Amino acid sequence: LFERQAQAEKIRSVQGMLQRFRTLFNLPSAIRGSISKGEYDLAVREYRKAKSIVLPSHVGILKRVLEEVEKVVHEFKGMLYKSMEDPQIDLTNLENIVRLLLELEPESDPVWHYLNIQNQRIRGLLEKCTLDHETWMENLHIEIREKALSDAKWRQIQQDLNQSSDVDYSHGNSHLLRDSQPVVLTGEEVDAFRGRYIRRLTAVLIHHIPAFWKVAISVFSGKFAKSSQVSAESNVNTSANKSEEKVGDGKYSSHSLDEVSGMVCSTISAYESKVHNTFRELEESNILRPYMSDAIKEISKACQAFEAKESAPPIAVMALRTLQSEITKIYILRLCSWMRISTEEISKEESWVPVSILERNKSLYTISSLPLAVRSIMASAMDQINLMIQSLRSEASKSEDMFVQLQEIQESVRLAFLNCLLDFAGHLEHIGGELAQNRSNQESPHLQNGYSHEPQENSSDPLPGSVLDPHQQLLMVLSNIGYCKDELSRELYNKYKHIWLQSREKDEEDDDMQDLVMSFSGLEEKVLGQYTFAKANLIRTAAVNYLLDVGVQWGGAPAVKGVRNAAVELLHTLVAVHAEVFAGCKPLLDKTIGILVEGLIDTFLSLFHENKTKDLRSLDTNGFCQLMLELEYFETILNPYLTLDASESLKSLQGVLLEKATESVTESIETPSHHRRPTRGSEDALSDDRQQGMTVSPDDLIALAQQYSSELLQAELERTRINTACFVESIPLDLVPESAKAAYASFRGSMDSPSRNFRGAQPVGSPGFSRQRRR
Repeated sequence: LFERQAQAEKIRSVQGMLQRFRTLFNLPSAIRGSISKGEYDLAVREYRKAKSIVLPSHVGILKRVLEEVEKVVHEFKGMLYKSMEDPQIDLTNLENIVRLLLELEPESDPVWHYLNIQNQRIRGLLEKCTLDHETWMENLHIEIREKALSDAKWRQIQQDLNQSSDVDYSHGNSHLLRDSQPVVLTGEEVDAFRGRYIRRLTAVLIHHIPAFWKVAISVFSGKFAKSSQVSAESNVNTSANKSEEKVGDGKYSSHSLDEVSGMVCSTISAYESKVHNTFRELEESNILRPYMSDAIKEISKACQAFEAKESAPPIAVMALRTLQSEITKIYILRLCSWMRISTEEISKEESWVPVSILERNKSLYTISSLPLAVRSIMASAMDQINLMIQSLRSEASKSEDMFVQLQEIQESVRLAFLNCLLDFAGHLEHIGGELAQNRSNQESPHLQNGYSHEPQENSSDPLPGSVLDPHQQLLMVLSNIGYCKDELSRELYNKYKHIWLQSREKDEEDDDMQDLVMSFSGLEEKVLGQYTFAKANLIRTAAVNYLLDVGVQWGGAPAVKGVRNAAVELLHTLVAVHAEVFAGCKPLLDKTIGILVEGLIDTFLSLFHENKTKDLRSLDTNGFCQLMLELEYFETILNPYLTLDASESLKSLQGVLLEKATESVTESIETPSHHRRPTRGSEDALSDDRQQGMTVSPDDLIALAQQYSSELLQAELERTRINTACFVESIPLDLVPESAKAAYASFRGSMDSPSRNFRGAQPVGSPGFSRQRRR
């Protein structure tokens, strides 16, 4: 009985212990049941209750039960951590998960785990964009390669059909690709992919960084999971643990917000690198397409999204703004470069086709399409630059560094704008120089090995309506220069000067325009000199024919009956130039004709000095009167174009003729055997005076020349009115005799000492060079 009583007590002891730890034995299944039902708080309470039980050290079965509980809870924690990776998790669920994990494992840092996961996920999304982009580009490369292969096959088929030979297509495609052009990824389609890539990268930042940063701020500001704190703090548990301390203090991580800010900046840095590299790959040939400007707009969207309240750390906003300004600066500089390069390229393609008066906005300059093409290029670039500068101005007001950068960019734009116009002036100068050189080669081709080197002809046929004459082409170059000087440069400068003038003074604006005008004016003088030099050679030929090659012996000239045909033919040379300049460069008409008229008078003086011992060694009364009549005829017709220098040269010429005539008449009196009897009554009287030993004074010759002028000049002007209508259409013929008399009166006053005037006259050379010397 006693033995059985002892066994019963042992059994009762064991039953008591089993009864006492019955909850522990049921705990694994209870926790699993709570988890499966979603009653996570109950599962955590059961676990914490089990952890609080003091177990006998000698009972091994209980330890195995607790190990099973730890295994279940470990799986539970893994499930919670896994749920934190869900990108669509809402803030309430996140707060509950963090609280549960802290209760299960107070020493853990689930918030930092979550932040790391989300940061890695954002970086992973950026990398996925990169991989997708590379895949698209590779597919596009394959597509372009296949198209190139197809084109090569088609060309081969066409070639073989033309050769009427059998074709064997069994040798593969490699030889076709070798013969075809290399496959290069360029064009709008490629840039469209690059623009899409930048757009996707920016979308990742805009959609994920602000939410990520708001969670971080909530965590480190103590606002995170406040709704859960109440239940946590009200948990009446006898043993206060570290979990309650963390929740009560509002601290969910041992890390700092600065570390999270570093995460964001690292992600932004990766974004910057990808955007920078992709933007630089965008083709400059598509610079006017929206790809580059759209990329800048995308960065601006990201900046605006980050500047919203609690959307990103301030250092990240600054980094994005810096990226935006750098990309914008690159774009502006590429626009400036494209503007100058495009101007240079189109300057090589002069069509020589004059544009209509409507296209040139009723300008008097007969320009080609070249200045209008330059205006289109510059306006396209400057309009884009203007938009970019406006966006930078708003940022420059917030930062001193940005303001300094803006000023540098504005100055770069101003210099690029001015240099583009000056470059175009240089191209026009080059075109004018080539025309002058080709004309020189045509007039005097170099002979080598018995062959003449003709100028190289254009490989392409001229366009319909194009100007082919070199002189008319020079006038078109002059019109282009004048149009740029007077209209184009002022129009563009006034339109875009606001881009840079806010940081400059009014005087500097005037200096810019003055530099442009001076450059174009100097170029205009140079090209005009080339044109007038070419025409001066023609006029010299006509002057030689007029004065020397018409068969007139000036020492025994026939009676004066009017203006000779040779004089009218000489004027016809100027009439032709007048018509050419009127049609080709009307604003420079007066200046051009004035230069040539002055050159004509200088040519007369030059020819007289060159031939005063030859064909012009003697000048009788008739010859003097004939030349004086025709000189006044020229002076009356060309009066609107007579410069002060031309008038002085004309007086010098008249003085030289008077002196030569006086000497010739005096010699004929002294040696009457050589005197040829004149035919007119007035000359008979003059001859009678000479035979009676009377001398003939310069005043007598002038009076005689005036008599011929009063009798013949008006009639001759009327007779040749049609021939010279372009010169005298604005001069009433009724005033001609009076103006002629006035001209003679002033001329006679200057002839008081003809010999002094003659000796004081400077020797003159070629009309073109003399004009250049006066200028």
